[in-house]
Amino acid sequence: MESRYDIGMNVRKEVLGSEHVEQAQAHTTGFDADFQQFITEAAWGSVWARPDLDRRTRSLVTIAILAALGREELALHLRAAIHNLGVDPHEIAEVLLHVAIYAGIPAANAAFSMAKKELDQQVPAPEEADQQEDA
Repeated sequence: MESRYDIGMNVRKEVLGSEHVEQAQAHTTGFDADFQQFITEAAWGSVWARPDLDRRTRSLVTIAILAALGREELALHLRAAIHNLGVDPHEIAEVLLHVAIYAGIPAANAAFSMAKKELDQQVPAPEEADQQEDA
């Protein structure tokens, strides 16, 4: 039987991407090793691994909560939602509109700004697109 840690590590890699998780692991020290184990087991191995909500739904809920709280970790979850879970930018905008109503316009404004930065990194600049077409 897989341990809660192993389940959590698999889910964490599925959602955030193996590269990000491996970098986080590489930067773990004795100071935060227990914390990293705790979040892997509790957040990823217990909550994210539950079967009643799919990964996309959990991702959108996480985006809403992080946006409402104004947490910098929002950028990571925006990238993960778009790259690894197939969340459409329109869905993110809808979630952030919801945040505006229930958590306030300043929180949603900051989250929209962060989301736009993340989305701008996903789309090649017009010059880059032209160069890719010419290749």
